[in-house]
Amino acid sequence: MTRLTAKDFDPEVLQLFDGYVHGRLSRREFLASASRYAAGGLTAAGLLAQLSPSFAAPLVTPSDSRLKTSYEQFPSPLGYGTLRGYMAAPANARDKLAAILVVHENRGLNPHVEDVARRLALEGFIAFAPDALHPLGGYPGEEDKARALFQKLDQVKSRADFLAAAYALKGLAQSTGKVGVVGFCYGGAIANYLATVLPDLAAAVPFYGSQPSADDVRRIRAPLMIHDAGKDARILAGWPAYEAALKANKVDYQHFVYEGAEHGFHNDTTPRYDEAAAKLAWSRTLGFFKEKTA
Repeated sequence: MTRLTAKDFDPEVLQLFDGYVHGRLSRREFLASASRYAAGGLTAAGLLAQLSPSFAAPLVTPSDSRLKTSYEQFPSPLGYGTLRGYMAAPANARDKLAAILVVHENRGLNPHVEDVARRLALEGFIAFAPDALHPLGGYPGEEDKARALFQKLDQVKSRADFLAAAYALKGLAQSTGKVGVVGFCYGGAIANYLATVLPDLAAAVPFYGSQPSADDVRRIRAPLMIHDAGKDARILAGWPAYEAALKANKVDYQHFVYEGAEHGFHNDTTPRYDEAAAKLAWSRTLGFFKEKTA
């Protein structure tokens, strides 16, 4: 079966889907608006199903013998009390390793994010992917349900949970104490946020995440590698002000825009995945982490 890509959809449908997944449109509103683009027996609900993630083929399987994986909990007294997430590390590591915090999109810890953690572990890192939905029972197994649950989170507490997770990684016995963060969409915003509150963060890599305020940028000490999509007008609209603040505060940053790519281009479980852009961005990310956490 041929894999669908963003080019198989009308650009307006992709915009409607972006609005839906980010809470600007309800499911009903998406279906009503997308119905005009349904053709050949395909319904608006069918369009939504085609655009939604499929977790059937992870790049690194959960049972990969090269890795040691587990679900771990850590205290978060300023957040929801306890945070829980997925830990992956090389199975036979003898030396201490740098740790990377992996922050999901606005659906919680789904199988794709766990796969990203395993990819990092295969590169010689301890990777930990917290589930912001843990206080509400955890990722529910369905993206729509996860998205609805996400709206119920207290983001002040959730951000405190991610901050606690970074400190937990820094203090792990098997960690060198050097911690980086990579995040996607909502997670990209969290990566940007953590750079403003963790002065000893080794590196931050936000993928298409909303930017912090100019006042907050003044506190950034970590080097940044920022990945944006060329067709992501919503996120790119905030870039000029962010860049001006980064330059004004002499922050060490790199910014890459992947022309022709859609928001979410790194997520290989959806048609918005752009293989060339994703592979290049990931290669750059791995090199950046290896350099900055050495």
